[in-house]
Amino acid sequence: MNQERVFKVLLGPHVSEKATMLADSKSQFVFKVATDATKLEIKKAVESLFNVKVAKVSTLNVQGKTKRTARGLGKRNDWKKAYIALQPGQDLDFSGSAE
Repeated sequence: MNQERVFKVLLGPHVSEKATMLADSKSQFVFKVATDATKLEIKKAVESLFNVKVAKVSTLNVQGKTKRTARGLGKRNDWKKAYIALQPGQDLDFSGSAE
């Protein structure tokens, strides 16, 4: 996979209460990913960017909510998130400080 596709697959970490609990207890991390990304692409992107070994990738399509606006009803965009389970002994560091 080329470097350009790696940056298009992973859009960023998804920070929520559930994601924080998973990171602390089960060494699982949650990312927002491109809607056309496959599990294999996500796995390769995480492994190449963070230098970790991925054990499992689970994906979930999130439907956009319908919201009321001043102009009537509007709809937020659909998006996809991926749960990344790391192999034992691995950890992700989002601070970006290389050692």
